[in-house]
Amino acid sequence: MDEIFGVPVAALGGQLLLGLVNGAFYAVLSLGLAVVFGLLNIINFSHGAFYMIGAYVAFMGLTFLGVGYWPSLLLSPLIVGAGGMLFERTMLRRLYQLDHLYGLLLTFGLTLVLEGIFRAAYGVSGQSYPVPEALRSAIDLGFMVLPTYRAWVVLIALVVCGGTWYVIERTSLGALLRAGTENPKLVEAFGVNVPRMVMLTYGFGVALAAFAGVLAAPVLQVNALMGSNLLIIVFAVVVIGGLGSTVGTVATALGLGLIESLVKIFYSEASSTAVFLMMVLVLLVRPAGLFGKGK
Repeated sequence: MDEIFGVPVAALGGQLLLGLVNGAFYAVLSLGLAVVFGLLNIINFSHGAFYMIGAYVAFMGLTFLGVGYWPSLLLSPLIVGAGGMLFERTMLRRLYQLDHLYGLLLTFGLTLVLEGIFRAAYGVSGQSYPVPEALRSAIDLGFMVLPTYRAWVVLIALVVCGGTWYVIERTSLGALLRAGTENPKLVEAFGVNVPRMVMLTYGFGVALAAFAGVLAAPVLQVNALMGSNLLIIVFAVVVIGGLGSTVGTVATALGLGLIESLVKIFYSEASSTAVFLMMVLVLLVRPAGLFGKGK
C-alpha cells in the first residue's frame, strides 16, 4: 500500500513522527503545569513565561559566558526553579487562603512583567540557538531523514516524564507531597515542613518549564512571546488529560501532537483549532478530563 486516503505512506509516517516531536515538547511543558496544579492546586498562568526564561537563560549563558547546551540543560532549570521558589515564597504564598482567581491574576501579571523585560532587552525578533555539535547529524529511517536532535527531544522527554511520574506516584516522597496538599495540618503534626515542601514543589514545576525551554531553543526562535504562544495549548492539554493527572497529561500531549500533524496533512487550515475542538468534545463527554477523577 503506497497511499492512505490519497496521502503517500512515507509522507504520512514523516508527519506523524514530527507530531510526536511536538507532542514531546507539549508533554514536558504541560507536566510542570500539571504538577503545580495537581499537588498545589495553583493555576500557574506564568508557566509559559518560565518556559521562555529557560530558553533565554540558555541563550544568554552561551552568548555571554560560553556555557554550552549540555550544562544549560541542568543550570537553566536550577536557576529558573530558584526564581520560581522565590516568587512562591514572597508573593504567591500570601494568596493561598484567598480565592484561586487572585493567584491566577498574580501569575498573569508576572507573565506580562517578564515578557515586557525580555521584549525591551531583545526586541520581538527571535534569537537563534545552535544545535549541539553531537546532535547535528540525521537518522535515515527509510521513509524520511530525522534530525538526531529531534529524536533526542523525544527520548529525553519520555525519560523526564517517566521519572516525574515515578517520583509522584510510586515513592514515599510523592505520597508525602499528596498528603501535604490534602491535609497539611496532619502532615505538619509529623514534623514535616509543609510550606517548604510546597515551595520546592512549585520550584520543580517551574524547573520543568525551563527544561522544556532549553529543549526548544535549538528548534524554535528564542523570543519573548514563545511562552504565550504555547500556553493556551498547554492548558488545553492539561484540561483534556485531567487536571492534576501526570499520566493523562503526558498521554494527551503526545496524542494531540499526533492529531495536530494528521490534521495538517488533510486540512492544514484547521490544525490550529484541532486541539481546542478536542477539548470541547472531551469536556462535553467527561468534564473531569480523560484521566481525571470524577465523571
